[in-house]
Amino acid sequence: MKIQGTLIREEKSDDYGAISEVTIAAFETMEMSNQTEQFIIEALRSAKALSVSLVAEVDGIVVGHIAFSPVEITDGSTDWYGLGPVSVHPDFQRKGIGKLLVQEGLSRLKHLKAKGCCLVGHPEYYRQFGFENVDSLVHEGVPREVFLALSFAGNIPQGNVLFHEGFKANN
Repeated sequence: MKIQGTLIREEKSDDYGAISEVTIAAFETMEMSNQTEQFIIEALRSAKALSVSLVAEVDGIVVGHIAFSPVEITDGSTDWYGLGPVSVHPDFQRKGIGKLLVQEGLSRLKHLKAKGCCLVGHPEYYRQFGFENVDSLVHEGVPREVFLALSFAGNIPQGNVLFHEGFKANN
């Protein structure tokens, strides 16, 4: 069941606490998480590396968040971004909110003239948006099956993808 009246908008400074709470709740029971996602968002924000940062709001309450930040690719390709973290409060999961966040975020990246986006995530979920495993791009230390990319320009770079230093934040 989709939630009617879900508003997707840019984050505001008043949202920071709610974003952190939603992120903590969303990742709390995920086995693959180190429960550092809220620190990653704060580090990206502090470094002014959040190129796109959106919240999902239902009845005036922040229930989801998505972040996009620039990535470096060792072949010198530019204008590529990393998606993540993305979170939806457990009480609002499986209702289409995450999908709305991803779709709006990708749309905004395209508006910024991005050439593509990559992520670490569940392949079954992200394939619906056009993401796929590609042989030419790798993210060291991450299994190939959970590293996905989506080209907006039709070509896929070749090399190692380096996410922003903020992804190393742990407190």
